[in-house]
Amino acid sequence: MKVVDQKLQEQKGELKQVLQRLQQFTHRISHTESGRILADLRDRIDEPFMFVIVGEVKAGKSSFINALLGEPDLCAVAPSPMTDTIQQIMYGETLKIEEVSPHLKRIFQPSEILKEIAIVDTPGTNTIIAHHQEITERFIPGADLIIFVFEAKNPYRQSAWDFFDYMHEEWHKKIVFVLQQKDLMDPADLEINKRGVVEYAGKKGIKDPVVFAVSAKEELEGYHAQSGFELLKVFILDHVTGGKAQQHKLISISDTVLNIISRLEKGLNDRQLQLDADIAFRQDIKWTLSDHGQQARHQADILIENLMSSYDRVSGKYEDELSDALSFFPVLKRSIGAIFSKSQSLKSWLEGFTHRLQADFGTGMQEKINDRVLDLAESIQQMAHNIDLQIRNSKTILANDHEIFSEIAQRRQNVLRELREAFDQFLSRTENFTTRGLVDTDTRVGTNVAAGSGVAVVGIILAAVTQGMVFDITGGVLTALGFLVAGVTLGLQRGKVMKQYRSEMEKGRTRLQQELATELYAYIETLKTKMNDQFSKFDELIQIETEELAVLQADLRNVKTDLENIRKVVLRAF
Repeated sequence: MKVVDQKLQEQKGELKQVLQRLQQFTHRISHTESGRILADLRDRIDEPFMFVIVGEVKAGKSSFINALLGEPDLCAVAPSPMTDTIQQIMYGETLKIEEVSPHLKRIFQPSEILKEIAIVDTPGTNTIIAHHQEITERFIPGADLIIFVFEAKNPYRQSAWDFFDYMHEEWHKKIVFVLQQKDLMDPADLEINKRGVVEYAGKKGIKDPVVFAVSAKEELEGYHAQSGFELLKVFILDHVTGGKAQQHKLISISDTVLNIISRLEKGLNDRQLQLDADIAFRQDIKWTLSDHGQQARHQADILIENLMSSYDRVSGKYEDELSDALSFFPVLKRSIGAIFSKSQSLKSWLEGFTHRLQADFGTGMQEKINDRVLDLAESIQQMAHNIDLQIRNSKTILANDHEIFSEIAQRRQNVLRELREAFDQFLSRTENFTTRGLVDTDTRVGTNVAAGSGVAVVGIILAAVTQGMVFDITGGVLTALGFLVAGVTLGLQRGKVMKQYRSEMEKGRTRLQQELATELYAYIETLKTKMNDQFSKFDELIQIETEELAVLQADLRNVKTDLENIRKVVLRAF
């Protein structure tokens, strides 16, 4: 009896092209396992319908194969387990055994039935040699039908059902359950075990599981009516092969390819989720820089406002003193006094006035703003430390042991590790927190900065910035004032002097305010830019991932669409 017939050749070419495109896709993403399966499927499109026989050692698989094909000596049968390797049984003009590897053997037999089918006889699912099962699993994806053979007396062994879980969950293959050696069972007990297998399979997601009870011994001895093989062969002819063999084979292959595509889609989805998380992480970093930058600017504004208030108080205090000193009688008194002692002169008083004003501007104002400088420094330090914490807590979705994209995951982890190390180094180096011209390295402040490290010196730097500016501005004011007052005679030009004093003080105030804002804002922006620049390699990774993923997702969608169109044509032929 023919078990397999072949039809529907016209879809083979298109399916081969889809397989080739998908194989190229797996090569691009370096997923060799899927690529190997796809290459194997391409080779098997033109091969006979393939049965994969699985089951435990001593379940009678080899005898079952011989009985199914009507060839008593096709597979070796012995009291001890003989199938210690996978045996791929194929048609050949002459008997030939080809040792593909220590664990894989091809047997070529001049049997007519093998022109239409191929059989893969596997080691027992309960073998203690792990690589046997691994090689067995290589044949599952390309199987057109899996026949799961149980020992009729005990179809409940855990190792067999564990292997069933792998096949069903991973590949969703068409499975027929066979209870072999039924001749050793009481009919009532056999029926109980059949119902037990149906119940087990149903609980594991098999809808309407198909179970046959057979005896290879009775079939090979010629007791065909009672062996149970006739019912199995009729089922295979009606539901699996027969006149629809090629359709079934193409559908079986396309099912496997869809399963592979589903895995690839899941992998790409994981990769997309990681990319989305990285983009969100990067946006959070930018938000942190922006938010803390705004806080730092606000602290800088408060610092400037406090400095301006101190400036106005000192300026007003000395304006009143100067106005009083340049009144007519005080000037006249100092002019007369100067005749007897130079220390009583207006010039001498003005020098003292200058020193006191200088002291109030230099030390008094500095004390007022030191606390605000520390607030600004703290904002900048907090910005740096928050970013450091965000880097350490960045979300990892694509693990290094990912089934498909472990290399991509490792590449990302390397970039992230380099980012953490680079940012740690950035925070520890003083030069990253200084800008040219802010601190004189010859001064005590410069020495303190040189001895410091990273964000710890920000307060010192900012204090030096504000102090230097106060000295620079007030020094210019006092110089202009000195020249002006030196030309005063007997207070006759008092109004002119006071007007000029107020003018110079206002100019100094405006200049100080503008330069402080410019320097402090620039300092904040410089640090933000330096911190952001640490992410250049990470940004490059995001850019590459965005571009690569878009192409890969589009290509996989196109392959899937073409495959589904082929399936529609094949299914219509049923």
